[in-house]
Amino acid sequence: MQKDFDKWNNLKKSIDASQTDTFANPREVWWCSLGVNVGIETDGKPDLFERPVLVLKVFNAEMIWVLPITSVLKEASFRYVFIFNHTKQSVVVTQIRTISTKRLRRKVGTIPEEDFENIQKKLINIIQNETPPIGGESRRPKP
Repeated sequence: MQKDFDKWNNLKKSIDASQTDTFANPREVWWCSLGVNVGIETDGKPDLFERPVLVLKVFNAEMIWVLPITSVLKEASFRYVFIFNHTKQSVVVTQIRTISTKRLRRKVGTIPEEDFENIQKKLINIIQNETPPIGGESRRPKP
């Protein structure tokens, strides 16, 4: 798939120039303009380069940590599968990002506390103990 960095760059300029009064809270799910990214970094979906994200931590009114959410359900130590709005979703814990709240588009809802706590535990476990393979599953051929 060819990535349209130029189209994303034009949209990113308008996002950066915008004013925001958006305030997010931990556990909330938002559609977010993540853009076009490099390599295996999680992209937003064309045409607006948006993807749902889970707000993990709020630092202030302008800066938050988020985790991208995908409908691709893979059982992996660096993902957490949960049900949101009657649909199975997967949070990619290793793709934690610091973003500006200017990227937030629309709030979708809030995940249950139990799922949020499990996601936090998974992230802490990865930080303290586990180094997941690059790209999820190793792309190198097995010997």
